[in-house]
Amino acid sequence: MKDLYSLLGISPGATSELVKSAFRKKANQFHPDRNASPDAPARFRDVRAAYETLSDPTKRKAYDDLRQRSLIDDPESTAVEIWSSYCSGVLVD
Repeated sequence: MKDLYSLLGISPGATSELVKSAFRKKANQFHPDRNASPDAPARFRDVRAAYETLSDPTKRKAYDDLRQRSLIDDPESTAVEIWSSYCSGVLVD
């Protein structure tokens, strides 16, 4: 499971306005028309999917519930995935 919050570079407590602002920033950064990098289209799709989930209150609640269950059921693998995603975002950006 990808950490949608780290894809947008925000915390889980972010407001809907912050989600929208972070999406716009990342969308501009990874839009294939503006970024010639070979991985830009895939990163843009990931950012768009994260925004679609986190901008809808119902989908966001379901995602947060699933995220919480994942941390409880298998905390080690979930933590590794979250930190890997975070570190790759920090090192790439």
